[in-house]
Amino acid sequence: MTLSVPHEPPGAGLADRHGRVATDLRVSLTDRCNLRCSYCMPAEGLDWLPNPALLTDAEIVRLIDIAVHRLGITDVRFTGGEPLVRRGLTEIVRAVAAMPQRPRMMLTTNGIGLARLAAPLAEAGLDRVNVSLDTTDPVRFREITRRDRHADVVAGLAAAAEAGLVPVKMNAVLLRGVNDDEPVELLRFALERAYELRFIEQMPLDAGHTWRREEMVTAAEILAGLRAEFTLLPDPDARGGAPAETWVVEGHAGVGGRPAKVGVIASVSSPFCGACDRTRLTADGAIRSCLFSQEEIDLRGALRSGATDEELADLWRKAMWAKPAGHGIDDPRFLQPARPMSAIGG
Repeated sequence: MTLSVPHEPPGAGLADRHGRVATDLRVSLTDRCNLRCSYCMPAEGLDWLPNPALLTDAEIVRLIDIAVHRLGITDVRFTGGEPLVRRGLTEIVRAVAAMPQRPRMMLTTNGIGLARLAAPLAEAGLDRVNVSLDTTDPVRFREITRRDRHADVVAGLAAAAEAGLVPVKMNAVLLRGVNDDEPVELLRFALERAYELRFIEQMPLDAGHTWRREEMVTAAEILAGLRAEFTLLPDPDARGGAPAETWVVEGHAGVGGRPAKVGVIASVSSPFCGACDRTRLTADGAIRSCLFSQEEIDLRGALRSGATDEELADLWRKAMWAKPAGHGIDDPRFLQPARPMSAIGG
């Protein structure tokens, strides 16, 4: 899709017209997933991208190299779908770790298979993981994900900590009438294991487009539930462009004896678009300037047509220069992206 860009972007970095500079790259490795979370996709799954449409391992590494060495990217997060189902994941991590200007590398995963892969990924150069776990109850887990894999996720979290992928961060989405009574129990689970818990407001990125704001459990509700049991203190560390607002949990310690923290990503009720420093590469090679973009620009076609690294970098700059000021969820004209989260990548 051709983007309408009113002015040419500057020649270096990934600046936009609103003064932000992207330094954090989210790379979706696949749209496939081995869970069927009710707030993400239907029980039967989705029509997955055909293999020829996906970027190859070499293409992914080349585009990350361009992002790091020509465009100023310092952080790379591998996402999906479920990135652990990508067979070349470990070698992609190893290749990125060998780059002259090595970026920090993170992985967001549902944890299925992490018990087996945590150590190889750490050895290859991965720095840290975020693991999704929405409930401490195996029965509820099966209801939410439509899979009986709770024990596998718990084992994956433990393996990540053992492999040194710390601090291990745990992501949880609360669903009204399903698991919205669990914020305290989830935080206890995380604190006992020195994981850093992040609650995420449910966003309008489901495949069925059934999201309703009034059904979303808000950050204010989550914090009220936590404060009934814990004392939360302001985090003295600067938030910067991080999506989560964090608090120190008084009386508890995390990895290495550092203060334990809990965070909330309030993308809907308290947007942080003004400090956003992210750019996204989909599994089929499209650049998205925002998670909620209606537009994207194709790098795969240019790459496979013989574009040089600088030509690809210039396309990327133009895509980010056109980034909107905000996601516009509160705008009456807001339209949910056609692609669901599993196809966009977190």
